[in-house]
Amino acid sequence: MENLVQDTTVQKPKWIRVKLPTGKNYRELRTLVDKYKLNTICQSGSCPNMGECWGEGTATFMILGNICTRSCGFCGVKTGKPLDVNWDEPEKVARSIKLMKIKHAVLTSVDRDDLKDMGSILWGETVNAVRRISPGTTMETLIPDFQGITKHIDRLVDVAPEVISHNMETVKRLTREVRIQAKYERSLEVLRYLKEAGQRRTKTGVMLGLGETKDEVFQTIEDIRNANVDVITMGQYLQPTKKHLPVKKFITPEEFDELGDFARSLGFRHVESSPLVRSSYHAEKHIH
Repeated sequence: MENLVQDTTVQKPKWIRVKLPTGKNYRELRTLVDKYKLNTICQSGSCPNMGECWGEGTATFMILGNICTRSCGFCGVKTGKPLDVNWDEPEKVARSIKLMKIKHAVLTSVDRDDLKDMGSILWGETVNAVRRISPGTTMETLIPDFQGITKHIDRLVDVAPEVISHNMETVKRLTREVRIQAKYERSLEVLRYLKEAGQRRTKTGVMLGLGETKDEVFQTIEDIRNANVDVITMGQYLQPTKKHLPVKKFITPEEFDELGDFARSLGFRHVESSPLVRSSYHAEKHIH
């Protein structure tokens, strides 16, 4: 059988270079995280903005374990059969947030399609635990789609974090390839429902460079705005490992500026659009 593997490596441009994290705040947090074995997605996801966010007192925590029931083509999180839910996790996360003196926490999770409640009960308990243990901390919850089941989504709306976000990740045509078990329309519906159910601030994120056309991105931005979403983030997709989808194109800073201007013209409250943006970049500003 002939070898069909092609080298699709696209050379990384200079604007993708990341500044090494520095600063007193960052160093102190790093020490705490190592000492208490705290689980931040900032580290496990090798986020390019870790130094800047930690310096601002923002960090992202992943709940419901680190094994996902979905196998998205872009994501570095392991897929498989997750472990049982750890009901002590809300307390542990809340204590970590207090210990790290986090001003604004972003909470996210793996997909738990294996659970009857899809993990939504533990989500609600985590928000409540943070409120109790670190009352000065504001929160963004970056949630899965919960298969679009509204009673699970309601558990998040009921505990009223400052921001609820759910990422679209990509354009409609590429959704099946990029987010294998997700649906474009369902994600839009989740975002629309959050607002209808009374959530004050909603947010989503899109990655670029997976082979989408500019027109498709414009259409996606419009679709998101039509779902009454307040905040949109757009950044460059970077391949986590060789097994993941390759980068088809590096989008230039100028192109990101153009997309950002278009989004602002549609009336989003906050727009983050540049190569190194990740969905929790400048998250602390998105609550206002």
